[in-house]
Amino acid sequence: MDGEARWLDDEQQRAWIGYRRMRLLLEAQITRDLAHDSGLSAPDYDVLSALSSTEGRRWRLTSLAQRMLWSKSRLSRHISRMEQRGLVTREECETDGRGAVVVLTEAGLRAIEAAAPDHVESVRRHFIDLLTPEQLQVLATISETVLDRLVEHSPEIRAAQSGP
Repeated sequence: MDGEARWLDDEQQRAWIGYRRMRLLLEAQITRDLAHDSGLSAPDYDVLSALSSTEGRRWRLTSLAQRMLWSKSRLSRHISRMEQRGLVTREECETDGRGAVVVLTEAGLRAIEAAAPDHVESVRRHFIDLLTPEQLQVLATISETVLDRLVEHSPEIRAAQSGP
């Protein structure tokens, strides 16, 4: 950016700092609840949730890495740990011999089905139920506005929005 910095005024600063602190603390609390209630990490839950919502309960590793905004190698290491626990398996990609497809196992499906009710309750307790319907509507509008702009200006984020 050229020119002078456009500093935040007091209200803008309050909103930005409040959002950042809320995001960090909320994510930490929900992640703690998830681990306590189900033994799953947030990335475990994200992988299992993504796989359980797809046709055939499978997702190409590279596409799943894009969706999670992770590098392929980072996700591959995480998938290896999940494989050791029997939550997922890895298969060769039929259309690309070098690619891999991550597949949800029956144990993985049972794990996400068992974890989901407590996870949703945690999200409600620490976030959703604290807000009025009007606040939720405003938050949804704000989120959509920011996400639309990010998707418009970022190929990585645009790729993360697509399915398997």
